[in-house]
Amino acid sequence: MSYSQFTLATVKKTFHLITSEEVDIFADISTLKCSDYLTETLQYNIPLALASNTEKARSEMIITPILIEARKQLNAGFNLFSGVEFDVEPDQGLTGYCDFILSRSPEKLFVAAPVVMLVEAKNENINNGLGQCVAEMVAAQLFNQREQNPITTIYGVVTTGTNWKFLKLTDYQVEIDLKEYYISEIDQILGILSAGIQN
Repeated sequence: MSYSQFTLATVKKTFHLITSEEVDIFADISTLKCSDYLTETLQYNIPLALASNTEKARSEMIITPILIEARKQLNAGFNLFSGVEFDVEPDQGLTGYCDFILSRSPEKLFVAAPVVMLVEAKNENINNGLGQCVAEMVAAQLFNQREQNPITTIYGVVTTGTNWKFLKLTDYQVEIDLKEYYISEIDQILGILSAGIQN
């Protein structure tokens, strides 16, 4: 088993999680103003990515520029890993490749302190990606505990590039925001990403 094989129901049962599904869980988080550079980049890239309509195009043309923008605005306060293997607990299915990991650490060559796990929605179905995302969040939590990293909350994201859904894991409690944020709300998206990294 691997991260991608988990559904929300199976990950909840396997790891004895409690889920809370509410609207606007992240509504009070401050926005982060999008730069002119990112605005221009997205205006150019989004039509190309949507026309191609592949996960790879969305990843490269939409998601990656947004994550790099967050890194720039936070003065490189985290490191970004794309498509890396993250085997934490193979016996429990917490193994496989992660689309993106944001790590609150100066280490650039390996993941040292994961704080945000981001999953690209397969077939543009965000809800189907929730189980994989939560499994990766649980793995990040276990990893940080083993490494004695003082990180108490892991954030999660499932995105198509144009639609973004955010989650938060603290102890055994998973909060899932029922609201989806659209690319037109880029300042809110950047704000929530920033909060996940800095908290």
